[in-house]
Amino acid sequence: MESKLKHLEFIQEAISRMANNAFLLRGWSASILAGLSALSATSFTRAHLYFATFIILCFWLLDSYYLSRERNFRKLFDEVRVKNPSEINFSMNFNHHKRKRDWFTAGFSITSVLFYGGLFIAELLFFKHI
Repeated sequence: MESKLKHLEFIQEAISRMANNAFLLRGWSASILAGLSALSATSFTRAHLYFATFIILCFWLLDSYYLSRERNFRKLFDEVRVKNPSEINFSMNFNHHKRKRDWFTAGFSITSVLFYGGLFIAELLFFKHI
């Protein structure tokens, strides 16, 4: 039983890292866009809008990556949770849980769409008024 608990701890640490990375990405994206908006307030060009859109897309893709990995580790956690302690091999391989469109489904989760879509709409509204 001790080996099973240890394996679950390893998986939970990976899940926590993925969630933390996604959280940090959201903070960085909002901070960078706020800074870019402040700089653009004095001298706006269309390049600023394109750059802001590019930043949003890059961070959205990275966030989707970490969210899809977190979901895969959660599936692995559920698999290990029900295993017999004698079957524990400390594998962190979740490839048998992966689906073809993991990134896509993670990128269009409700929280991602609301956050990054909101950033995009805010940037459009901000640059429209400049």
